[in-house]
Amino acid sequence: MNNTVLPITEQVVLITGGARGLGAALTRAFLDQGACVVINYLNSKDAAEALVATAPDRAIAIQADVCDPEAVKAMVAQAEQHFSKKITTVVNNALPAFSFNGDARPHADTLTWENMHQQLEGIVRGALNTVQATMDSMASQNFGRIINIGTNLFQNPVVPYHDYTAAKAALLSFTRTMSHDLGPKGITVNMISGGLLRTTDASSATPEEVFDLIASGTPLRKVTDPTEFADTALFFASPWARSVTGQNLVVDGGLVKD
Repeated sequence: MNNTVLPITEQVVLITGGARGLGAALTRAFLDQGACVVINYLNSKDAAEALVATAPDRAIAIQADVCDPEAVKAMVAQAEQHFSKKITTVVNNALPAFSFNGDARPHADTLTWENMHQQLEGIVRGALNTVQATMDSMASQNFGRIINIGTNLFQNPVVPYHDYTAAKAALLSFTRTMSHDLGPKGITVNMISGGLLRTTDASSATPEEVFDLIASGTPLRKVTDPTEFADTALFFASPWARSVTGQNLVVDGGLVKD
């Protein structure tokens, strides 16, 4: 069976946590390429609406907690009614409250299951909810793109963020198992794993010397920025990735070799 291939200009892209930081870069990247974009947010209403104002005919901002399956279903229904088209593409970017601050992180003796559960809920359960809310729409078009945002920390835990890293590692397993179930429906499922990005809200507490240290260890001698990272999401959504699924692409300037 030949799967349908849609150019980005014909896609309706749901980006969770799409109003700030990396999410905003992802939103801008897809809007710049002509897609319709659903900007999901939890608390960042003003930032989401500011992005909508840059392309009011092709963007909508919808508040929803990705941990709530009914809220996610309602968001998808609202978006599809708004655009009179079905969702084709999901970027699971939403991140539970987290700061890349090595001094303030839970250490081995202070880490709690509540820390772990918070990250698993937001990262893995959030992705499960969006996949289940959109898979029928994608299957009906024989086309779908699910792009999960990961991390290179489980290959190279330069700072042991136990809770965040464990949840992202679980998301990679989810990516690979879902690719098997959804492949026959024309849906690909992939992950993009970055390193520390310069700079997002989550990395705003990172000392400058840490950025410099990471940059010195990469072949490009630089820390990846959110716009460079977002370019890779465009690849996975594009026709050029039509035969790529279940993969994890590390985008960190060459620091980690996966």
